[in-house]
Amino acid sequence: MVSQASSPSLLEALSSDFLACKICLEQLRAPKTLPCLHTYCQDCLAQLAEGGHLRCPECRETVPVPPAGVAAFKTNFFVNGLLDLVRARAGGDLRAGKPACALCPLMGGTSAGGPATARCLDCADDLCQACADGHRCTRQTHTHRVVDLVGYRAGWYDEEARERQAAQCPQHPGEALRFLCQPCSQLLCRECRLDPHLDHPCMPLAEAVRARRPGLEELLAGVDKNLAELEAARMVEKEALAQLREQAARVGTQVEEAAEGVLRALLAQKKEVLVQLRAHVEAAEEAARERLGELESREQVARAAAAFARRVLSLGREAEILSLEGAIAQRLRQLQDCPWMPGPVPCLLPQLELYPGLLDKNCHLLWLSFEKQQPQKDSGKDGAGRQGGEETENQREDEAKTERQSGAQPQSKGGAQTPKEDRAQMPQEDGAQTPKVERAQTPKEDRAQTPQEDVEAQTQRGSRSNKKRKFKGRFKSVSREPSPAPGPNLEGSGLLPRPIFSCSFPTRMPGDKRSPRITGLCPFGPREILVADEQNRALKRFSLNGDYKGTVPVPEGCSPCSVAALQGAVAFSAGARLYLISPDGEVQWRRALSLSQASHAVAAMPSGDRVAVSVSGHVEVYNMEGSLATRFIPGGKANRGLRALVFLTTSPQGNFVGSDWQQNSVVVCDGLGQVIGEYGGPGLHGCQPGSVSVDKKGYIFLTLREVNKVVILDPKGSLLGDFLTAYHGLEKPRVTTIVDGRYLVVSLSNGTIHIFRVRSPDS
Repeated sequence: MVSQASSPSLLEALSSDFLACKICLEQLRAPKTLPCLHTYCQDCLAQLAEGGHLRCPECRETVPVPPAGVAAFKTNFFVNGLLDLVRARAGGDLRAGKPACALCPLMGGTSAGGPATARCLDCADDLCQACADGHRCTRQTHTHRVVDLVGYRAGWYDEEARERQAAQCPQHPGEALRFLCQPCSQLLCRECRLDPHLDHPCMPLAEAVRARRPGLEELLAGVDKNLAELEAARMVEKEALAQLREQAARVGTQVEEAAEGVLRALLAQKKEVLVQLRAHVEAAEEAARERLGELESREQVARAAAAFARRVLSLGREAEILSLEGAIAQRLRQLQDCPWMPGPVPCLLPQLELYPGLLDKNCHLLWLSFEKQQPQKDSGKDGAGRQGGEETENQREDEAKTERQSGAQPQSKGGAQTPKEDRAQMPQEDGAQTPKVERAQTPKEDRAQTPQEDVEAQTQRGSRSNKKRKFKGRFKSVSREPSPAPGPNLEGSGLLPRPIFSCSFPTRMPGDKRSPRITGLCPFGPREILVADEQNRALKRFSLNGDYKGTVPVPEGCSPCSVAALQGAVAFSAGARLYLISPDGEVQWRRALSLSQASHAVAAMPSGDRVAVSVSGHVEVYNMEGSLATRFIPGGKANRGLRALVFLTTSPQGNFVGSDWQQNSVVVCDGLGQVIGEYGGPGLHGCQPGSVSVDKKGYIFLTLREVNKVVILDPKGSLLGDFLTAYHGLEKPRVTTIVDGRYLVVSLSNGTIHIFRVRSPDS
């Protein structure tokens, strides 16, 4: 039973690095075991000892050095026994390259002994054929186990040799350890027992093991229980981290939606105020034009009458003046008595009034609150837990309502203050009204609610709903450096495309020997992606839901780097070669590439019948037959020189988009190599540009691995802003691709894939 239980572990111990010192990386010599149960060479420990202490290189635990030095640490007899077994299997004395007999020199034979063909497991000696036959015929050794030396060296008899192996006393060479001194807890041979431990109660080793094994097994069971608890705690931590990342992505989406809602409401208010201002000015201008027309008509009549009277008085004869006196006097009196100037008309001048909080630099429309994650309760307490949870949620809603009525912002759980405790009072969310603008009274002052006001109300309700959702956990310390503000060339309302989290899944499969290293992604059929795992030398297929669909076979020894799917074929680079294979793995052709570049990016042309590859700063395009269709240098030789296009993709318009590590920029060029646009500004945060992808509208998604971001550029290469950040669960993003023109697939350095749906501004 012992042999069966120990067989796998013995084989593992003999074939693994269990017998190697973790300090010198050589086979253990004079192994000494520290109290933390880590074993090292005695000489290596002596080099680490300093000031009466040493620190374990593996667990970093500080261990006091005994007064007698590191030699006083426990000798690891278990490791010594395994080392003896390994040395015996490797061979002892050699003659002409063959093991020699250990008994022939003792019986007067040749000094070196005859060639050994057998081994006694009890004596641990190599024997020639004659000595082996005689070894079985003596009274003292006829029970010894003599086995074939070739089989012994092959490991066939490791278990038997291990069972018959005896630990040797370090003070008395040749004497096996047989007893345990109970008061001293020290292993003794027969010589040790006769001298200093003669009066001490001693037990044979087998009896001592039987007496002490239950206690050790009980302790081991307790440690196994602790290990199970640690494993469960580790899984809980992983789940909490995954939940944190998922919630962070959700909150990031909520922040984007809330900000866009506020922006839409603000733009709607702007439009409404401008419409009201325009209507007021038009009405005032119309009234002023009517009054001006009336005044001009009266002025014209008065001027004509005055001119006629002035001509009569200056040019008329006495009889003529007197004959017209009555008519002129009557007309002039009539004009004098007429109200020439109308009464003063009040002019209503428009004035803009802003809500006071908007002018306060401490005003925050968005903030985060943090809540401790509640531990999961068992099923017997589900009812009570739900009831308590509902009561707690109701209490939080009541508190939030009270705070809104009092005009104060809510505080985060645990007494943590909001970003600015003394900021200005926020608008009341229940029944809040937009700032009023003084204007001329409209025909219907108490009109029904306008569509813009509906948008405002929806935004306020969404804001209240978002505030009830508490963010769980704590943020990991990552880069929070903002990108520059979006440029003026945004379309429509100026809003960027935004991500909607879809799913996340790992790419490591049961047959993988190493952790995945994803170096390439590309669409592969409807709602499917092809993943280039360079570490495991595989092209893996996954659906957008994370379902594993198998692999595309690659030639033996190939480690796919970059990959692209064509019409009925797959192109990928591996080392300094470009391959085109069928979906079932048949190689159609291969082409040698430059050895001066570590990796070669490939991309499928929009037509699907050609593949482009970056080679030492230029781009080569091959057709399906493997012939070179075209070759160009971005920007030409004269004005730009060779460029290191590490990541390459093509846009729906047939343009090339690449990351230039030499110039530290993103370059967009047409099919002839003419540069259309280039960006290398502060939006890259000083990082080397990474993977690039282009959606169906031409937006460019650029990966910045060092700052955990994916930024977005317009089709001409101008930076628009951040698309994904660490709040969306990005941790060292590596490669991206666009599937179906609207799904952004992002691979992380740990082999995980995140999928986001790209929501356009006009959707």
